[in-house]
Amino acid sequence: MDINTRIARRVRELRDTQGFSLDALAERSGVSRSNISLIERGQSSPTAAVLDKLAAGLGVTLASLFEDSPAPAAEPSPLARVAEQPLWTDPASGYVRRNVSPAARSPIQLVDVIFPAGQRVAYDSHPRETEIHQQVWMIDGVMEIDVGASHWRLGTGDCLAMRLDQPIVYRNPTRKPARYLVALATLPFMAHRRNG
Repeated sequence: MDINTRIARRVRELRDTQGFSLDALAERSGVSRSNISLIERGQSSPTAAVLDKLAAGLGVTLASLFEDSPAPAAEPSPLARVAEQPLWTDPASGYVRRNVSPAARSPIQLVDVIFPAGQRVAYDSHPRETEIHQQVWMIDGVMEIDVGASHWRLGTGDCLAMRLDQPIVYRNPTRKPARYLVALATLPFMAHRRNG
């Protein structure tokens, strides 16, 4: 299946499951109703920043937007063969992400990223109904990552842990591509944190 078709089906399925109208998802995500409609029809190649906004509005991780729709009565496989792992390229930066994790439900998701030289991707902070923790482990190259007001420079072998609750900027300041693994864990959002 074409990756834009997969994203289209998944966004529509998640929106329908949660009972959100296009207008409701637009309000929750900050993505225009018309843009969501184009994405759901497979007529738009959304950027990473737009997909992140939709994921936050839907209360899921970005990686969840690349998953296959679960078969109604079948148990998801605990194995993800490399040939079956969805591969997506951000149209704005050219970064390539591969969802490594199998379809079997797990609180952990793994994503393999190849980030082009000299490119940058910025994610805004969006309110989420789940608490998402992320670790970035550098396999090769150098990345600069801003998490809120903190700035980090990661080299091969370095690992950075963060929560997805503030703006994050990824930047490859070098002339070579960088490769890193992202591990995501989703936890229910704590009620006491919501209440202040």
